Amino acid sequence: MSVRTPNKPANSAVAAPSRLGIWISHHLHSVVFSLGRALRKPWATLLTVAVMALALALPLGLSIALDNLKHFSGSVQQSRDINLFLKPDLDAAATQAVVQSLRGRADVAQVVVRSPDEGLAELRHSAGLGEAIDALGDNPLPTLLIVTPAHGDDAALAKSLEALPQADLVQHDALWRQRLDGWLDFGARLVQVLSLLLGLGAALVVGNTVRLDIQARREEIGVLQLLGASDGFIRRPFVYLGAWYGLGAGLVALALIGVCGLALRPPLAALSQSYGSPFVLHGLDLFHSVMVLVATTILGWLGAWLVTGHFLRQTRPTET
Repeated sequence: MSVRTPNKPANSAVAAPSRLGIWISHHLHSVVFSLGRALRKPWATLLTVAVMALALALPLGLSIALDNLKHFSGSVQQSRDINLFLKPDLDAAATQAVVQSLRGRADVAQVVVRSPDEGLAELRHSAGLGEAIDALGDNPLPTLLIVTPAHGDDAALAKSLEALPQADLVQHDALWRQRLDGWLDFGARLVQVLSLLLGLGAALVVGNTVRLDIQARREEIGVLQLLGASDGFIRRPFVYLGAWYGLGAGLVALALIGVCGLALRPPLAALSQSYGSPFVLHGLDLFHSVMVLVATTILGWLGAWLVTGHFLRQTRPTET
């Protein structure tokens, strides 16, 4: 009596991995493999990262310094304020009428009223002239209106305020504001130019380092090309290696900026206190720090991508 063996189901075979799974697996392998190659050459990696970090720290430090300069002594906006001193014989009702009239104008963003008593108290506190002020008897200060212009021609607004019959004196240093704005615009453009040039230099440093790594694996790459491997498959580990270089350079650059900030903060705080200013040196917040790391990683990735692409075009086997 023969025993029949049951037939194996056709779907019992292990399903082959999908192309998407293979693609993800190779990306993960390339990330880990490229990091391992960088760590196996610590001195070469450290040198590449340090050169990139120094190139990136300069425009980054200038950008932070420029941002702090904009907030020095409050803000640059204060240099646009126009001080309007009213005539001493104006009563409270006439002063309030002038204030309401100015606040209704389209070229005026804000009007702050400082009464004679408030001005005298501030002078007594900031200048240390308490005894001299007490000797004056009556308060000689007029009412002060601090007018903040809206976006427009500040000089035209100052001239219109001078024409008011209630105005006694108008103070507005338009030339200083124009010069300050000019210097800030020049600084911003300088940061942009340096960022472009030094960013290009950092990308070239990554490209040259990756090129040396490619040369060391030239025979391996040639075998992969003969076996039909795509350019993306061959390029992937080198591109991730460049991204690791960029990420490391960004971290070192942020560390350098932080150390410089710690070194500069105490003398700057002492200088600010001598002028009676509450200015404090500000660095990068978490969001901008992350953006710097993303930018440096992309920069390293781009430098490696360009170099590997050029190499693969030169070494691609041709059909005979």
